[in-house]
Amino acid sequence: MENISRILVTKLAEDESSNSSGRGDEYQGHSVFSQTEHNIVATYLITAGVVSLLSNIVVLAMFVKFKELRTATNVIIINLAFTDIGISGIGYPMSAASDLHGSWKFGYTGCQIYAALNIFFGMASIGLLTVVAIDRYFTICRPDIGRNMTNRTYALLIGAAWVNALFWSTMPVIGWASYAADPTGATCTVNWRKNDLSFVSYTMSVISVNFIVPLSVMFYCYYNVSQTMKRYANSNCLENINMDWSDQLDVTKMSIVMIVMFLVAWLPYSVVCLWASFGNPLQIPAPMAIIAPLFAKSSTFYNPCIYVIANKKFRRAILAMVCCQTRQEITINNLMPMSISELPLTQ
Repeated sequence: MENISRILVTKLAEDESSNSSGRGDEYQGHSVFSQTEHNIVATYLITAGVVSLLSNIVVLAMFVKFKELRTATNVIIINLAFTDIGISGIGYPMSAASDLHGSWKFGYTGCQIYAALNIFFGMASIGLLTVVAIDRYFTICRPDIGRNMTNRTYALLIGAAWVNALFWSTMPVIGWASYAADPTGATCTVNWRKNDLSFVSYTMSVISVNFIVPLSVMFYCYYNVSQTMKRYANSNCLENINMDWSDQLDVTKMSIVMIVMFLVAWLPYSVVCLWASFGNPLQIPAPMAIIAPLFAKSSTFYNPCIYVIANKKFRRAILAMVCCQTRQEITINNLMPMSISELPLTQ
């Protein structure tokens, strides 16, 4: 009896050790990257994180200082800045620390939180960009509707983008697909190495709802916006249409560039997920496995650059912030008149 008890205890200990080891290998296993390569990635993440965090804080400060900029479209931009700050303030530091460590150093729970937050902010970004496209369509193509959009309307659209992101980011945590460390061992994402039915159905659903549908909406909106602008340009009557048509052009160009760059950022990640769904995930090259999430995170620091380059109103406001000019020295409205669509929304 004593021998049987000893055997059972030994067996339980071995099983527990095996389970612990299995979970540990998933987060502390051998990385396909050398420590030098990890250090290079960490340097990039630290640099990009600092630039992104500071630039997006400047953007938010600009909206705080110049209340004239708190318009319908710009409220969406403010929300986009928060998604960028979320990734650069949480995602970048955890990933950089793990790269310096040579493997994921925050354990199973940390992996779930990190991956969920990155998916959450990423999905929120594409949802908000879709709202920007809808706003541009109604403002330029259907001004009769655009003028009647209220604070409540915009709040519902923005809220829908955040709720949608929350849903898709929490699904892997509760069992639809899963989060795990990637082959580099220093970052966590959707576990595309385990391409079972759960992963494939989740991936296809995410790509359909958060990629194909938004792209279709954006294409429809911006195609009609471009046709409307071309029609007005050919009629040579822009001056009679709206006193700030130039500003509307700026906002629209800025929105289009943001969406194009967002697609460039997330395309490699989408390719990896599709490859894992319909091919052999073990054949995905290690460099691609790390470049895909790095590209996805890159949108956090080039959005502020787009604001400055593509929009005169933002450019003047940010320059005023950097040069520490007072409100008396610069008035955004006087520099660039605003139309009805750019005034504070009706209740």
